[in-house]
Amino acid sequence: MFDFGIIPPAMFLGMVIFMLYGFPVAFSLAAVGLFFGIIGIVTGHFGAVWLQALPPRFFGILSNDLLLAIPFFTFMGAVLERCGLAEDLLEGTGKLFGGIPGGLAYAVILVGAVLGAITGTVAASVITMGVISLPIMLRYGYNPRLATGVIAASGTITQVIPPSLVLVVLADQLGRSVGDMYLGAIGPSILQVTIFVLFILVMSIIRPKSMPPLPKEVRGDFNWALLMKVLMGMVPSIVLIFLVLGTIFMGLATPTEAGALGVVGAIVLAAMNRRLTWPLIREAMASTTHITSMVVMILIGSTCFSLVFQGMDGSRWIEHMLSGIPGGPVGFLIFVNIFIFVLAFFLDFFEIAFIVIPMLAPVASSLGIDLIWFGVLICVNMQTSFMHPPFGFALFYLRSIASKDVKTSDIYMGALPWVGMQLILVAIVIFWPQSVTYWLDHGPKVDPNSIKIEIPGFGGQLGLPPMGGGNNGSPQIPGLTLPPLNGLPGAPPPPAK
Repeated sequence: MFDFGIIPPAMFLGMVIFMLYGFPVAFSLAAVGLFFGIIGIVTGHFGAVWLQALPPRFFGILSNDLLLAIPFFTFMGAVLERCGLAEDLLEGTGKLFGGIPGGLAYAVILVGAVLGAITGTVAASVITMGVISLPIMLRYGYNPRLATGVIAASGTITQVIPPSLVLVVLADQLGRSVGDMYLGAIGPSILQVTIFVLFILVMSIIRPKSMPPLPKEVRGDFNWALLMKVLMGMVPSIVLIFLVLGTIFMGLATPTEAGALGVVGAIVLAAMNRRLTWPLIREAMASTTHITSMVVMILIGSTCFSLVFQGMDGSRWIEHMLSGIPGGPVGFLIFVNIFIFVLAFFLDFFEIAFIVIPMLAPVASSLGIDLIWFGVLICVNMQTSFMHPPFGFALFYLRSIASKDVKTSDIYMGALPWVGMQLILVAIVIFWPQSVTYWLDHGPKVDPNSIKIEIPGFGGQLGLPPMGGGNNGSPQIPGLTLPPLNGLPGAPPPPAK
């Protein structure tokens, strides 16, 4: 553990102590980094010139075009949270499925997935779902633990479904394309929704009384008017999803540009629902400013820490420790996911992404692990941070809007089966990487020996020599003879025979 000195472990321990004390994360990271930076200069680990890299790094953070996607997606989610779209979707879908056991639970999961694809924020989904569906579910006989669990789980799907903010941040930290991260997350997103729906199906068969169907007078008749109402709620959502994700996947827009399009689409939807008011815009702007400022400050603090940590050979220390884990890449992934699952009890996903991922990415790369697969896997794992007691933010959001009749213990206990299903997805992604990589475009496979270059004036084609040999590296062109390399002017004479 101390092959690279005692300072890298001491830095890591100091960071943990500051965070456990409750000091703000951004300032904790910066303080630990600068303190050990002074120690590094005094002890001769590096010169003072090493810390001169900090200002350019700060400027790089503030001028990073990719990170502009964060305020755009946050603002879009904040507007959609207040524009009434979720209410229309949930009301129509709830009546559509209300005639079967667990119908409302199906509706919450499906609408949560749609909201996840257009908002990208957990708070918006959980609060909206809780306010609208929780009173109805409890009123018509749903088990409180099941009702609160399905609502919290429907919101955390947002973490995996593009355009998730987690995927944007992980793409930046791993140095990979946001578009590829979004494509890689399609498979796990579908699997997560499928696992949740299958769980509801099984529960509706085993314990139908815990999720009874809605009475006929509540759900109304199943007719074309109901179908049209659901479609009128879905169509604007599908258009907005295309504006955000379709333009990225088709290469028509960068994630930042797609986020700007999403903001315009969210404002148009709010206007269509007659909810576009100045208070709505002001609240959305305040929420966006708060989250964006927090992200930038954590990034600046983590940059201070990581620069000094690298100067102290901390990255080599981490790689040395993790490369020797039994089981090769799979053993490494299992260990890392257990480690992040535990960290998620105490740290927010931004903090994990900015502090831990830069330490783990080089090790994953050295083990031959695809970083898109690695990033999506970490994202799937980090969605549990919103669900597991006692610090899951989705549970806090739900507690804030649930009535006093709903016990906190019911909210916590109701979340546990859904955390288990999220961990099942983590295991699936670890042992079935094609669930992520299948959706990626790896580009055409080209045989270099098949390449022909047309050269006008020579009456033929220039064929590349076979890889590894052929004519001393001199290609042959019909009608043109090239001298050997050792016969060029100024070249050394050929060796005497």
